[in-house]
Amino acid sequence: MKYTKLGNSDLKVSAICMGCMGFGDSGRGQHSWTIDEEHSREIIKRGLELGVNFYDTAIAYQSGTSEQYVGRALRDFAKRDEVVVATKFLPRTQEEIQNGISGQQHIENMINTSLKNLGLDYVDLYIYHMWDWQTPIYDIMDGLNRIVKAGKARYVGISNCFAWQIAKANALAEKEGFAKFVSVQGHYNLIFREEEREMVPYCDEENIALTPYSALAAGRLSRLPGEGGTKRAEKDAYAKFKYDATADVDNVIIGRVAEIAEKHGVTMTEVSLAWLMTKVTSPVVGATKLHHIEGAAKAVDLVLTPEEILYLEEPYVPHPLAGVMAQNKPAAAKEKHVWSTGDQKIMK
Repeated sequence: MKYTKLGNSDLKVSAICMGCMGFGDSGRGQHSWTIDEEHSREIIKRGLELGVNFYDTAIAYQSGTSEQYVGRALRDFAKRDEVVVATKFLPRTQEEIQNGISGQQHIENMINTSLKNLGLDYVDLYIYHMWDWQTPIYDIMDGLNRIVKAGKARYVGISNCFAWQIAKANALAEKEGFAKFVSVQGHYNLIFREEEREMVPYCDEENIALTPYSALAAGRLSRLPGEGGTKRAEKDAYAKFKYDATADVDNVIIGRVAEIAEKHGVTMTEVSLAWLMTKVTSPVVGATKLHHIEGAAKAVDLVLTPEEILYLEEPYVPHPLAGVMAQNKPAAAKEKHVWSTGDQKIMK
C-alpha cells in the first residue's frame, strides 16, 4: 500500500479509501443490496491486512448501522491512531427547522449520534454530505468549527458540491478563523469526468484533497457490458439513473479499459483505479466482497504509461450532471429530498 497526506491536513491516508456504504442492515435504509455485519467485518479486516487505513461511512447509510458495523470492526481489529475514520452528516430536517434547531445545534446532534454509533471519541474527518440550502453557510462553518475545537473531529470535508460552494465556504472560514474544508468527495471516474471542469483545478490550486466516490461507476468500470451481474447491479436503480443514459459513449471507454487490462494481465478494476489514482488523493472504493478490496489494493502498484492514459481518456465526451449534483439547487432540494435521521432518503 502507498500513503499520502490528505490535502492541508496532517492525516496520512492510504491510496485507497474503503467506502462503507455497502455495509449495514438492508432493512433500515434505501439500499437493499447491503451486506450484514459478519461479512462487513471480514472485508474491513482484509482491508486492514492490505494496508488500507482510510474508512468512509455516513450517518445516512442504513440509518447509522454502517457506522455501527465499521466502528465495532475497527475497534476490534485496529489501533485507533493507525486508522483514519470519516463520516458524514445530513442537512437539517424540516422538523428541526420548524422547531428552531440551528445549524450549529444540528451539527452537534449529528456528530454526537455518529460518535455513539461508531463507539469513538472523535472522527478524523467529518464531512458535510451535501449542501443545505435552508441553513446559512455561516451556521454550518461555525458549527463545524465548534466540534473541531471540542475535539470531536480533527478535520472537516465536504461532499457533493460545486467549486463555487467550497470556495465560498472556505473563504468565509478563513475570514472568521474557522476550520476549512481539507477534502472534497465528489462524483468522479473514468466515464464521468465533469469534476475536471472547475473542481479539480480549484483543488489543485488550494491543495484540497480529492477523494471521489463511484470510483468504478457502480461496477461498470470493472467488467464488460453484460458480464457478471451483481446484486447491486440488479437492484440499484439510482446507479442506473446515473449511468444508463450515457451507456453508448461510456462503453467505448469501458472497452479500452478491457484492452489495457488484457495487455497488462490485470483486472479492469486495477486499470480503472490506476487511472483515477493519477488524478486524485484517495478514491473511495466500495466493497461488498473480499475480491473488491483485494483488486483495489492491487491497483496501487499498476503504473499506466502516458500513452495508455491518453488512450483511456480520448473517447470521453461531456456528460450532463447526474445524481446528487443534478439536484443540487434550491428548488430540487425542497422538492425532491426528504431528510430524516431515522429513514434517510438520500441519494449517493
